[in-house]
Amino acid sequence: MSDLEISTDPSQKGNANLIYILYLVGLAAGITAVVGVVMAYMARDKGPEWLQSHYRNQINLFWKVIAYFIIGVVLTVIMIGFLVMLAATIWYIVRVIQGMQALNRNEAIANPSSWGL
Repeated sequence: MSDLEISTDPSQKGNANLIYILYLVGLAAGITAVVGVVMAYMARDKGPEWLQSHYRNQINLFWKVIAYFIIGVVLTVIMIGFLVMLAATIWYIVRVIQGMQALNRNEAIANPSSWGL
């Protein structure tokens, strides 16, 4: 097998894509994001390295958006918490879409532990 060929079980890639979808649905029904992170934890050591980077990204994304929202809730006392939560929601959506695009191109997430974009 050459270095250019990518051998991936379609169900593994589909699983990662399903988790990204659950994260987006989680904006309306938060429990789906919890289901998604549990799935990511269960699959994080399976598949090729580039796919494992997506699972690490999904796990980090879940916990970081929780942290951003906790900070936002605390800052509502001084009236900027809503802006923090809005920014966190936009950041979350962008990170999920970037992850889905990279997954469709069979590319790894460059820095799954990044706090930025």
